[in-house]
Amino acid sequence: MSRRAVAAEPVRLEVDWTRCDGHGLCARLWSERIGLDPWGYPILPGAAGNPPLALAGDDLERAKQVVNICPQLALRLTRG
Repeated sequence: MSRRAVAAEPVRLEVDWTRCDGHGLCARLWSERIGLDPWGYPILPGAAGNPPLALAGDDLERAKQVVNICPQLALRLTRG
């Protein structure tokens, strides 16, 4: 696969549910994109049958901040 093909793949924010403890910091930092369920666990675009959000520009930069602030290291950015 060429470098261009890899770069063109969308970046998405994902949760590792085995690590998430429901602190809610991600939603406080990015409330425009991340909601919380009644127990404090994140609800990301793509949950409940909604299409996942492909991140770019300012959204990608904010997603990187959210990933870095998670105390449980439960968030990650993936391509594809």
